[in-house]
Amino acid sequence: MNSKALALAAAAIHKCANDLRLLANLREVEEPFEKDQVGSSAMPYKRNPMRCERATGLARFVMGLAPVALNTAAEQWLERTLDDSSARRLCLPEAFLALDAAIEVMTNVLGGLIVNEPTITARLKQELPFVATEDLLMAAAKAGADRQHAHEAIRTHALAAADRVKRGESNDLADRLSRDPLFKGVNLQTALDPVRLCGRSAEQTDRWIVEVAEPIRHRHAATLRHQPTLRV
Repeated sequence: MNSKALALAAAAIHKCANDLRLLANLREVEEPFEKDQVGSSAMPYKRNPMRCERATGLARFVMGLAPVALNTAAEQWLERTLDDSSARRLCLPEAFLALDAAIEVMTNVLGGLIVNEPTITARLKQELPFVATEDLLMAAAKAGADRQHAHEAIRTHALAAADRVKRGESNDLADRLSRDPLFKGVNLQTALDPVRLCGRSAEQTDRWIVEVAEPIRHRHAATLRHQPTLRV
């Protein structure tokens, strides 16, 4: 059971670290950066999210230990053999130590995470019209347009806009649709409002914080006050 819980925790860290690494590649977020940080990682063109990379490797190691525990449990001979002893002495302590290190790294990263909102806004403006095409189609049909004709128009305009984006130009899908008579009755500004497209995600996040996260934080308040030193 311990190995399963450790592996699940490691998987969550692995997922979080990978997502942050992808966003860092897009320059939407950055890891904490010390003013006196030196070495190749301090150069702008080499700013790898090295802490998340470290946490990913540690988490991967912990997840890899889970099969050792499962094989140990499965291969016991009538509960009489001692082949479990050496495996347990290795995988259990190492799993706890590696996961503890990964948690400390991620606490450091998330505690000082830098979010580049202008970069996120620019990418949102570039990609949102493509993401919202289904909503645009429904809005056009609701305004009285023939659904099949509106679908074909969106497809044609979207492909043309995508070609512009591939050439490094701005996404002009909304402008194209605004000039198309089929979308005369559609409020494109409302249809392309990113907040409207988020659904209940904000409400669900707030509820999760109150009902799940806060009780855990309260239960472990003394431990959470500890600010880990980045040693790994």
